[in-house]
Amino acid sequence: MMNSFPSVGRVLLARQFAVLGKIAMTVLFTVVFLGVQAQERQVTGKVKDGTGTGMPGVTVAVKGTQRGTSTDVDGNYKVAVPTNATLVFSYVGYSNQEIAVGTRSVVDVTLLEDNKVLNEVVVVGYGTVKKKDATGAVNAIGAKDFQKGIVVSPEQLMQGRVAGVQITQSSGEPGGGINVRIRGTSSVFGGNNPLFVIDGVPLAGDNTSSGGDASGVGRQPAKNPLNFLNPEDIASIDILKDASATAIYGSRGANGVVLITTKKGKGKGTLEYGYSLGASSLTKRYDLLNADEYRAAGGQDQKGNTDWQKELFRTGYTNQHNFAFGAGDNNGSYRFTLGYLNQQGIIKESEIKRYSLGFNGSKKFLNDRLTIASNINISNNQDANVPISENIGFEGDLLGNILKANPTRPVYNSDGTFNQPGNTEPNPLAMIVLSQDNTNTLRALGNINAELQIVKNLKFKTVIGFDKSFSSRKSAYSRDLVLTGVDKLGRAYVADIETDNKLWENYFTYDKEFNKITFNALLGYSYQMFSRYSKNIAAANFRTSDLDLMINNIASANAGKFGSNVINNSGSETDELQSYFGRVNVGINDKYLLTATLRSDGSTKFGGNNKYGFFPSFAAKWKIMNESFAPKNIFDDLSVRLGYGLTGNQSIPHNVYDRRDRYSGWGINQGGDNIEGGGLNAVAFNNPNLKWETTSSINLGLDFAILKNRLSGTIDFYQKNTKDLLFYVISAQPAPTPFTWKNLDTDIQNRGLEISLTGSVVDQTNFSWEVLLNAGFNKNMVKNLNGVFDTGEINGQGLTGAFAQRIAAGQPLFAYFLRDFGGYDENGNSLYPNGDYQQFLNGKSPLPTATGGLTNNLRYKNWDLSLFFNGVFGNYLYSNTENAFFTKGSFANGRNVTKNVVTSKEGPLNAPDVSTRFLQKGDFVRLQNLNLSYRVPVSGKTISNLRVFLTGQNLMTFTKYTGQDPEVSTNKSINGIPSFGIDYTAYPRARTWTIGANISF
Repeated sequence: MMNSFPSVGRVLLARQFAVLGKIAMTVLFTVVFLGVQAQERQVTGKVKDGTGTGMPGVTVAVKGTQRGTSTDVDGNYKVAVPTNATLVFSYVGYSNQEIAVGTRSVVDVTLLEDNKVLNEVVVVGYGTVKKKDATGAVNAIGAKDFQKGIVVSPEQLMQGRVAGVQITQSSGEPGGGINVRIRGTSSVFGGNNPLFVIDGVPLAGDNTSSGGDASGVGRQPAKNPLNFLNPEDIASIDILKDASATAIYGSRGANGVVLITTKKGKGKGTLEYGYSLGASSLTKRYDLLNADEYRAAGGQDQKGNTDWQKELFRTGYTNQHNFAFGAGDNNGSYRFTLGYLNQQGIIKESEIKRYSLGFNGSKKFLNDRLTIASNINISNNQDANVPISENIGFEGDLLGNILKANPTRPVYNSDGTFNQPGNTEPNPLAMIVLSQDNTNTLRALGNINAELQIVKNLKFKTVIGFDKSFSSRKSAYSRDLVLTGVDKLGRAYVADIETDNKLWENYFTYDKEFNKITFNALLGYSYQMFSRYSKNIAAANFRTSDLDLMINNIASANAGKFGSNVINNSGSETDELQSYFGRVNVGINDKYLLTATLRSDGSTKFGGNNKYGFFPSFAAKWKIMNESFAPKNIFDDLSVRLGYGLTGNQSIPHNVYDRRDRYSGWGINQGGDNIEGGGLNAVAFNNPNLKWETTSSINLGLDFAILKNRLSGTIDFYQKNTKDLLFYVISAQPAPTPFTWKNLDTDIQNRGLEISLTGSVVDQTNFSWEVLLNAGFNKNMVKNLNGVFDTGEINGQGLTGAFAQRIAAGQPLFAYFLRDFGGYDENGNSLYPNGDYQQFLNGKSPLPTATGGLTNNLRYKNWDLSLFFNGVFGNYLYSNTENAFFTKGSFANGRNVTKNVVTSKEGPLNAPDVSTRFLQKGDFVRLQNLNLSYRVPVSGKTISNLRVFLTGQNLMTFTKYTGQDPEVSTNKSINGIPSFGIDYTAYPRARTWTIGANISF
């Protein structure tokens, strides 16, 4: 039958079957498609950051697929997902989050900042670089790492957080000075603090407020010049440590560079407010005799009962308010800030108030090829000072008199006036009630910059920066105060300092990839001018005791028989720095990274023969993990770095090469009826051959990560050698000038090892525990120095001309030079087994050999707890306080002492010579910071974030040092040669508890 079918019929039948097949396939595909569609649904939600602000541009991906989307400007998203889908949320600088959708149709997410990710991009001079591509020794810390609580200046944020960086708060006074040392101490007169650069503007490093002796109680330090910057406005701090990283700053990079970046606006417009209240108290009282113990020991009884420490110390309260409003997207950003700080000191009448205002903004134009940005910070600091000095004699400053005042002496006489027995025994409470000493400093720093993308890979940036300040210190001491130089006279002092720092920089950057080679080049020019003007007015012999009238009408001082008692002194200096700089970075196959830098600086601080200095550097990095033979079963990251370079130092007084004339210092004698000094005198010999102090540095580093990146770290070995030391040399008299500046043919060497470790002990959804450890080891040595130079002045009764330190070859800087104390003989006089002369003490230096920090960060759901310990080891402290006040001779003269003095074998006529009797180990470990915070769940549309916190600072200190605190270094300079590690009536450190809250709208 089939054969009877014509061929045309068979074709038609085949076509019919084909059509039916296509129809069947279409139906089947439609059924499957409709089934799949039935299993998919739309999921919406919002992505916020830790402050509750919506985050634009967050990637939202469906795990295991190519499907995804991004959040809009408000942080909202919409995406189609299949059954059992998992969404992955990712954004640069934040930890990724994976969330199983389940049956939900709305999934809201809060992304948390990931410090490890933030650190992947670090700020270097004139740009940024991925941390994994950094060839130099660079450390970056963000807000997560910062010290919490009452923080007045930026240096405190990074204390103990970075290996090889030692930060010493020389006093506990609100706004007091801070010493920062990166990889040891390298200079004497050239300064040892690093160069601070804020939003691209290098600071001059000079004091912006007045120090000196305004009260007759000795030299007082200026306030910390960095107090103007509100730490709440800081986003990150990057520390450049080796020459390959700092050479781009040439003449100012010898002591390291600290780059501070302020916060920028992001996301939808958000208002932030933070408030905190802190209470500070004395951590340790000196163990002085009370009135009954003093009488029992045979002290001179004046029938009273006074605890002078209780009379003068108090609980100091601190209030902080911080407002911020900002927003930002890919086209630009803005952020306005307003801050207020009022910190009371733990000594009555001392405090600091700061009012701060900030703006940070940027905007793109010309199809995103042109970016114009600006950063401005303005602050007004009001400091209330108390008469604590660095070098007063046995009469004592405020703290010295608190310690030595007879506890049986009443505070007041029977008529209600202060009990003031004489100039040698001032009443400490009268010292602050009958005096007034205030400093007001207004400072503005900022820049405006424009960056133009000329062609695809070439950019040009110009920066105009400014840093201007005006500070006025006004002090008055009543004629009713019985104090040397003030008694029956009154004394007033006004000191004005004005500084003006102007910057103009222009530089090109070129980025290009050539197959497997990456190339980055920088070429630029910089000009910076530093101007400084100062004026001092002093007066004595006032008719009135009204302190305000004395300050505001200083000319009302009576004329003495030799003329007016109002004297003036003023000065003005200007320095200029002109620089050319360039840098080239080359990467090959993402394995071999090379960096070469050259900067040439010309400074008006030097004579014509050596005006310019040249500072080259070279560094290389080998990413071993990107090699085929890398031990990937052991390491997740492994690379080595090598760098060498030259950096300079020019932090010396203005125009020291030039022979100039000035009026010599003026003074008022104790009687108040004569003026001493005066005359036009030469300042220094012309030295046209004076040249740059230069530091050569080599650095070998290792970066690694193991255990699936659960443990990562860096190890660095370095050596720095500083030559052509800038030195102030006293001229042998008679001579036409009192001093000259010269370069010493010597070598100061710092050699050390740094270790930084980060470990993720637990990393779960509801609980995490992170441990950060850093340690730095440094050995300092002076080599090839001809001659010796004394420093470390020791003050006290019978100690005129005494000193405790000497700079000499074969010793560390500021080495102790002391008699070796061996106890007392049968008459109670000191024994010196090695002879009654001073000598070096092997291995006993004020410079620590090791520093370290340990941080534990724990998180449980919405709770966060951070514990931070820091430590300093291997150093010794000399207690000038004990030397001056806590001896049997002092007790015999009717002064109070610590209890151990009464039971000692010392005799009342023993001379308190400078010796190892007053030298102690300065090692300590401190629980520096404890922070507990809770993020309150909020669901309303008004409040997007609410966090409350409790912070403790300086909670416990483990040390054998018997002084008030081992973290101390009073300036005890002689002839301008600085000292280190001497404790003398330093303003005490406080223990502080703070409660507060941060809220976002």
